[in-house]
Formats: sequence, C-alpha cells, structure tokens
Amino acid sequence: MAFLDMREPVAATAQPLFPVSFTGSRPVADPVPGEMVGFTEQEWDVILLARRDRMSSLHEPTRLARLSAWLFGGGVARQLADPRLEALRRLAVQAWHNGYAVPNSAIHAFKAAGFNLDQLELMLASIAAGRSSRTGRASA
Repeated sequence: MAFLDMREPVAATAQPLFPVSFTGSRPVADPVPGEMVGFTEQEWDVILLARRDRMSSLHEPTRLARLSAWLFGGGVARQLADPRLEALRRLAVQAWHNGYAVPNSAIHAFKAAGFNLDQLELMLASIAAGRSSRTGRASA
C-alpha cells in the first residue's frame, strides 16, 4: 500500500528529473556512459520553440489557409525538414498544451524517430516545470 504525504502542496514536491529553467537557458543533463539521456542543443531549441506553436500546426494547412497566407501575407504552419526533429516538435507541442496527457501515437512516433523513454520523461518533466512556472501552479 502506498502513502501520499498531503501535508505539503503538490507544486512544491513535483520536481523534474533534472534542474530545469525555461527562462532562456537550456536544460542540460549529465550524460550516462553508453546511454543517450539528454537532448542536443538543437533538440532543446525545437522543444523551446514548440512552446509558441499552436495545436493547429500539427495538421497539414488547407488550401484556404495557403491561399489566405498568399493573399494577405503571414505564414503557414510548416513541418521541420528533419523527420526526427519533427517528431520531437509534434510531441513537444502536445505536451506544452496538454501536459502529460499526450496521445500514444505521438509517443510511438517519438520512439520510432530514435528517442528513448528516458528522453520522453526528461522532456515531459521539463515542460511540466515550464508550464507550472508560467502559470504559477502545477500542471498535470
């Protein structure tokens, strides 16, 4: 039987795997020999940029969206050229919007792109810390 200490607020006890700050600095994890745990600088950039992406960026733009972008200016959501980074971006966008409630299909695409479960945990915990610091409360 498990025991949950309710004397302390959840936000104070919810800590990511590594100390993380999304206020401009990139999180860095100590690498484990023989295992890839963290992300490269470019991958952290993708995760940070995904914070501003809308959920609609995960869908292919319609003809009307492309036409209005051409007529009135503005941009159309485009995918990243690297499929590995695109899988990372898609999962990060969903995590920024929904917290830990990301679809299994995004997790499978993330793993198929060559990432592992340790990286998934690191990214989700880091994003959760960034979400809670942005709103001033813990998010799940």
